[in-house]
Amino acid sequence: MCGFVGCLSDIEKDTGEKYNEIIKKMNKMIVHRGPDDDGYFEDKNITMGFRRLSIIDLEGGHQPLSYDNERYWMTFNGEIYNYLELRDELKEEGYEFKTDSDSEVILAMYSKHKEDCVKFFRGMYAFVIWDRQEKTFFAARDHFGIKPFYYAIIGDNFYYGSESKAIYKVIQQKTFDKNALQDYMTFQFVPEPETLTQEIKMLEPGYYLSKKLGEKPKKKRYYYAQFKPVIRPEDEYIKKVRAVLFDSVEKHMRADVPVGSFLSGGIDSSIIVAIAKHFNSQLETISVGFQREGYSEIDVAKETAEKLGVKNYSSIITPEEFMKVFPHFVWSMDDPLADPAAVPQYFVARDARKRVKVALTGEGADELFGGYTIYHEPESLKPFRYTKPINAVLNKIAHMMPEGVKGRSFILRGTTPLEDRYVGNAFIFNEKEKHQFIKDYNDMHPLQSITKPFYDDSREYDPISRMQFIDMHEWLNGDLLHNADRTTMAHSLELRTPFLDKEVFAVASEIPADLRIAHGTTKYILRKAAEGVVPDHVLNRKKLGFPVPIRFWLRDEMYEWTKNIIKESQTEQYFNKEYFLKLLEEHREQKRDNSRKLWTILTFMMWHKIYVESPELIDSQKAQQLDM
Repeated sequence: MCGFVGCLSDIEKDTGEKYNEIIKKMNKMIVHRGPDDDGYFEDKNITMGFRRLSIIDLEGGHQPLSYDNERYWMTFNGEIYNYLELRDELKEEGYEFKTDSDSEVILAMYSKHKEDCVKFFRGMYAFVIWDRQEKTFFAARDHFGIKPFYYAIIGDNFYYGSESKAIYKVIQQKTFDKNALQDYMTFQFVPEPETLTQEIKMLEPGYYLSKKLGEKPKKKRYYYAQFKPVIRPEDEYIKKVRAVLFDSVEKHMRADVPVGSFLSGGIDSSIIVAIAKHFNSQLETISVGFQREGYSEIDVAKETAEKLGVKNYSSIITPEEFMKVFPHFVWSMDDPLADPAAVPQYFVARDARKRVKVALTGEGADELFGGYTIYHEPESLKPFRYTKPINAVLNKIAHMMPEGVKGRSFILRGTTPLEDRYVGNAFIFNEKEKHQFIKDYNDMHPLQSITKPFYDDSREYDPISRMQFIDMHEWLNGDLLHNADRTTMAHSLELRTPFLDKEVFAVASEIPADLRIAHGTTKYILRKAAEGVVPDHVLNRKKLGFPVPIRFWLRDEMYEWTKNIIKESQTEQYFNKEYFLKLLEEHREQKRDNSRKLWTILTFMMWHKIYVESPELIDSQKAQQLDM
């Protein structure tokens, strides 16, 4: 596990200290991704920088790594879980290895298959390979977007890195992307491939990028997660899911350092812990919660750990701690991410790093197996199929009803097309609301410009699968995996996601929608597969997630803090800030729950303070010390 940075130049340059200093400055920005080691390579066209967090103690872990008499040079962030199997196959074909690392396996596979090498990998990764002979650059990102890859084209230079802050640090002229801000206010994150800085882009999940000197980079999708239901007996799905999960967890536990696991009170993390215990009897688990009733699963997690026979360590998060770490949390995210659940993840990662270098998580199970209760909505809205001729009229009537009137929301949802109704797991501000507070609101960039391509690609799906498809390709990588990578890397912790394995998805994608949410539950097949594996008390427990009591805190402990951030933020060029102050007062007076909207605003304003108003705060230590 590590991070990397670099710059490819179309024009040959003299190697020397000046150019190295730029890359060293970029590499310093991501020291948290790899505090154990650093490394550099430079020729007349490329300079590579690398940070390493040692996980598997094998010869050849140091990077940049070369192959084939130094023809190929590579930096790699992630893990290839099937590298041992691939290595054995390559050795049988005559390929030679100087190290025991998965990094060298990637290079050998590229030497043999070129761009098609990615089709063979099972893991999480972002990597770059420079072919000195052909003068070609190749980069790839894993199937689901577990590991990040940013890039920017500035003149003749192609900058890249594991975090955008490394590129942001060295770009002299930056352009703020107002359309991306508009999207952020809808989704609570900036949808990939965009960032808030126009010059910096993300390589999307399941894509690779190639570039020849003097030419523009070319992107190509090599993997596209799609649902392909197959009709078979229910017990066959159950057997397949159980078998593939045991296989995935076993491979995800390959490491020469202690491996732990996050543990909530839910079924997903419990499944991972229960299976992991089969391969490591000394597994340690980590949990966090809050003092307020209904906002902590620590008791359930402890009961689960006790019944599984694993150690559990837990801690309580206070609002004071929450406010204290908020600046560094925002700094760690690159672009703002306003998911309140990301902050407790920051704390559980911090606690886990005190005990282990690698942790497992249940992330991805909801997207693969149908875990959100909102997926029941198409069933509840079926009556509106019979009122199609008058749905437009019903919609207008519902809009005229005062907010809070019983039935208003139901009628609005039922008479609104799915493509306009569902944008993913988070829907913060709608277009009408954004029009009121964004000063340069762009009517030509509605939220549907983000979701339309995925709805177009899922026309043949049932409504449940279409909703799941949106979450697979927006929410999962834009929110959950972004959160997972940055919060853990902020503490130099490697996080592994056994559910997000291409072999696991191959099985999950075949489960019909009616079996994903059968019998009024969610993840029905996954729950059946977990019978006898996890304790009974978590099998059919209602999903709680990672709830954060910001609804209460923003009225009490965080009220003055919030008010000061809004008032002091230098964001008047974008917003009518009086609108936000009104939201705060409405929330405090309990007229309506504006907590998610306020948190989205606060997160952006803190990002703006660190990255725009005070560039010196981009330094990690200064962000940690920022007092708001």
